[in-house]
Amino acid sequence: MLSIPKSLYCFTRSSTLICGLRGFSEVAKPRRKVTVSTIASKYRKGEKITMSTAYTYPEALWVDQAGIDMILVGDSVGMTEMGYSTTLPVQLEDTLLFCKCVSRGAKFPLLIGDMPFGSYEESISQCIHNCIRVIKEGQMDAIKLEGGVRRKNEVAALSQCGIAVQGHIGLTPQSIGAMGGFKIQGKTFDGVMKLIEDAKALEAAGCFSLVLECVPELVGDILTKSVHIPTIGIGAGAHCSGQVLVLHDMLGLLDHPMKRKSPPSFCKQFGNVAELAHGALSQYREEVKNGTFPAPENNTYKITDEEREKMMELLAKVEKAAGIKMESENDETTKLY
Repeated sequence: MLSIPKSLYCFTRSSTLICGLRGFSEVAKPRRKVTVSTIASKYRKGEKITMSTAYTYPEALWVDQAGIDMILVGDSVGMTEMGYSTTLPVQLEDTLLFCKCVSRGAKFPLLIGDMPFGSYEESISQCIHNCIRVIKEGQMDAIKLEGGVRRKNEVAALSQCGIAVQGHIGLTPQSIGAMGGFKIQGKTFDGVMKLIEDAKALEAAGCFSLVLECVPELVGDILTKSVHIPTIGIGAGAHCSGQVLVLHDMLGLLDHPMKRKSPPSFCKQFGNVAELAHGALSQYREEVKNGTFPAPENNTYKITDEEREKMMELLAKVEKAAGIKMESENDETTKLY
């Protein structure tokens, strides 16, 4: 019987192959799909939760590969991918399209579909119907609704249907008409008390988490400690249970000379993808114009010597015919003058 030294081991555990040397720790546990239960567990353990937006297949791949916990297919797609100045024009069919793209690219994060303005306000029946479409057709794990106390009935109804709901209070972009624009919320004591009421109502109705947008850091801390579900801050300070940013803001995807868009002051730009893309595309244009692309190494399709000889003869005939045609066209042009 083969004897394996104790200093070298290889065994399976939880369907994972683990190999190593004595003194080395266990390695490479399989990555698991993030669920609502995963988020709740992280919250109980005090682990920070990460969320990013994504709207397309490649963006979903980026976020997934980075190990982000949750992806929000936000109605911010209207401003980041569709060219609108607000989120209001986004239709449910737009949301479904982008949700499908993201679901094909991201396998591990919890996927949340953001319900666009007009898709859930008319009635509980409308809300349930459209949210089910986002879950079934968009392949999302959960949905997000904007609004506090006024949305508690919708949240409760969705929860009873088995749909996981993320709430959203503070600055709610779908209500900018009533708010008078994109304005910081919770700057007064009365305003904070209203936000606490909103947060507790959504928690009681069944939300598994809450997005807190554009409130002072102290208010973010108060709201986080007022509920027993994770708070995900975007411009709400460091005391929230986790953070979310718009992908295009943090990567500088919209930062270009023709249409410069500065990210919000609360956002840190972690990269400048637009600058890299501009440089690469400019180089491509120049290399095509000066004839350095495509280079020989970019043409790798092989043909036999016999076929090549036939094709060279054909090329000579084509060039000769083209030359005769060019001379004829030049003669016709001369006659016109």
